[in-house]
Amino acid sequence: MSEIAKEENTTVEHVTQGKGTGGKSSRGHCRRFWWIYVIVVIAIAAAIVVPCVLLVAVPKMAQQKLNEAALAIDGIVITNVETNSLNMAINSTITTDGSTHATIDGFEGTMYLADTDPPLAFAKINFPETTSDALQTVNVSQEIPISDQGAFTTFNEHLMQQETVNVAVKGDTHVHVSGISRAYGVTFSKTVPLRGLNSFQGLSVANPHVSTAQVNNFNATAHIPNPSVLALDVGNVTFHTYFNESEIGTSYILNMVLRPGPNEFFIWADINQTAIINGLTKRPWCERNGTLTIQLAGRDVTNNGQPIPYFANALAAANVSVDIPIGQAIKNDLGLSLGCLD
Repeated sequence: MSEIAKEENTTVEHVTQGKGTGGKSSRGHCRRFWWIYVIVVIAIAAAIVVPCVLLVAVPKMAQQKLNEAALAIDGIVITNVETNSLNMAINSTITTDGSTHATIDGFEGTMYLADTDPPLAFAKINFPETTSDALQTVNVSQEIPISDQGAFTTFNEHLMQQETVNVAVKGDTHVHVSGISRAYGVTFSKTVPLRGLNSFQGLSVANPHVSTAQVNNFNATAHIPNPSVLALDVGNVTFHTYFNESEIGTSYILNMVLRPGPNEFFIWADINQTAIINGLTKRPWCERNGTLTIQLAGRDVTNNGQPIPYFANALAAANVSVDIPIGQAIKNDLGLSLGCLD
């Protein structure tokens, strides 16, 4: 019993003695080397915080800045039009607040018609490397393969019929922030409103002339406004030509290039003369001083010797109406005055 008690007391005494000595030693150690602990704590904090900033905060900030940037399309030029491809040149500007210095890698962007649900992809275009400057000019020109004729036709239908067309551009890329070697994945996603051709509102026909021939018996000057920023090399166009809901012939425009603003084209037609005479002599059309309302709808389009279905079908999707003073043309060219016979 006494040996056991003695061992217990020794153990307790040993522990007690150890605690007292260790405490004094620790306090002295801390007083002498406190700066080492501070450095260690800072290093540990940095090891935790810096990766979090680099892996989480910076990518979020980069994506936010990209989201806040504004894309404006200043002009689009369509040339070298063929059945399965065309050349598309886009002049655009990107504006930012200029507060972040970064470079955005070039990327392949998909263009969508945003006015459909879901948005309809109709083309892909390669955007070059850009920077985060407050104003960045981005010009692109490349051949665009038309892999989906239906989608591209739908886009052109909206472009020709609507007052405004919303186009979305989306693509994945990387951003390089100044001072950081790591590249961060981001998504470029912008929707831009474009003015459409608005069903060719304002179309007019001036200086009409007629003849008694069976073909090529009508010609005039067609004034076609283009309120959009698009220049379209459409090609050689033929139109179904209607009067009073009946087809009366075919009209033609060669080398139709629609540039922004007013456009003038020589138009000629093969017209059923009997239908025109009936219109000018029967009510209610004969009461309009020789002016008849003619409807045009796309029939065929060719360019570079190839059929262009995406323009032809878009032009055929809706009729365009135009008033033509054809009674005055008959009087001037043939010396005949036609009016109501009943």
